Amino acid sequence: MTAGPGSRRIQRAIPVKLAHPRHKLIVCASLDLIGLLILGPGLATLRGLSLQGQIGWLITTTVLYLLLGWLLGTYTVLEWRYLPCRILLQRLSLHLSITLAVVAVLHWLVNPPLDIWVVYRSSQVIWLLPATLWSGLVRVGLRRSDLLQREEPDLLLIAGDEEAHRVLAAWEKTPKRLMPRRVTPEQAVSHSGPVVLAVSDRIQEPEDHHSWLEELNLRDPFNYNLTTPLALAERQLERLPPNLLPEPWVSYGDLPWTAAFNLQRQLKRVADVLIAFILLMLTMPIVLLAALLIWLEDHGPIVYTQERSGWLGRPFWVLKLRTMKVAPHHAPAKWTVQGDQRITCIGYWLRRSRLDELPQLLNVLRGEMSLIGPRPERPELERELEARIPHYRKRHWMQPGLSGWAQVCAPYAASIEDSELKLSYDLYYIKHFSTWMDLLILLRTVKTVLKVAGR
Repeated sequence: MTAGPGSRRIQRAIPVKLAHPRHKLIVCASLDLIGLLILGPGLATLRGLSLQGQIGWLITTTVLYLLLGWLLGTYTVLEWRYLPCRILLQRLSLHLSITLAVVAVLHWLVNPPLDIWVVYRSSQVIWLLPATLWSGLVRVGLRRSDLLQREEPDLLLIAGDEEAHRVLAAWEKTPKRLMPRRVTPEQAVSHSGPVVLAVSDRIQEPEDHHSWLEELNLRDPFNYNLTTPLALAERQLERLPPNLLPEPWVSYGDLPWTAAFNLQRQLKRVADVLIAFILLMLTMPIVLLAALLIWLEDHGPIVYTQERSGWLGRPFWVLKLRTMKVAPHHAPAKWTVQGDQRITCIGYWLRRSRLDELPQLLNVLRGEMSLIGPRPERPELERELEARIPHYRKRHWMQPGLSGWAQVCAPYAASIEDSELKLSYDLYYIKHFSTWMDLLILLRTVKTVLKVAGR
């Protein structure tokens, strides 16, 4: 089917605000911060204490409280369809206990002057216990308020059989997101209430001016929005499924960050060098300890080098702490699967915490990698991936990274299908690259490392 004359009229953005877990987290964290900032000074006022000299510890405790709440999953409960009070109380109690313990350890390590009353256990309890109760009320209130329970627009899809199957299959790989429902043009016209309608540009439309598409275009765009399946997937799934992208899709010069003097691109390289150097210095004791444990386990090599594809597919040698048993030199490339017997005991924990990737900070300093970008793949595996997955080569348009949008959003790639899913996130990152997105990926990577949730 060829694009109909109405295809030019369905390329509009989606002004309807669809609920997103990250929006809920920001609202909840902001309310937690307000509670902390009110209760902290309020404690000083009630007890007749001065805030002079206390600000540093007030800020430290506040940051720790918010960071540990994020790490321990007190914001994740906002995404749950059902929230038992018992689970909420457990998480908030654990959050309070660990925050008090961390502040106590900092107090012991720093040993501040006696007039710093904020770090006293009694002051911490009097401040953080009400703050935790406030956090519980915030989470219950947000879940029940109109802010998060407002009427969501229905997602409808008009497309041919083959395209509809590909679109719905893309949503099935991201089950947490609201899936669109396939309808006929007549059902779309008769639908009432807010809706986002994705219309394939391959749908032919009659030439008369009273067609169904023309009728939909006359409706209020804040309640009845027309878009394309690809634009809907890009917004809702935050990825670009390769099998939905046209050929050709986009050229390198079309991407805004490819300009020679793009500020965000220059800032990315400066941040890579500074952060990589600092991390290398801070983690050197951990790397040395890991190296000793690797050697003690089987007396094999400590550092593992492997050829990977870098910028524009150019090969380079990536550095890693060895996590697998020593293999013959000419052993064929294989996918790493769940429960892979090649992984050593020490290697299991290094991979879970992603500490095996720390030597790649040297690759970053040498300019072969970035902190954030598509993960580099082995050239032997890429030959098959390029042949079977459309647009695969475009992931080489950015330098490979230690972590990336695919790494924090998708499971470990152990098959062609997994690689296609990861590519969809890589393509989204390439198109939407920004300093803010790099910061978001960095924070989510830190969370994965601290929770030992890698693989």
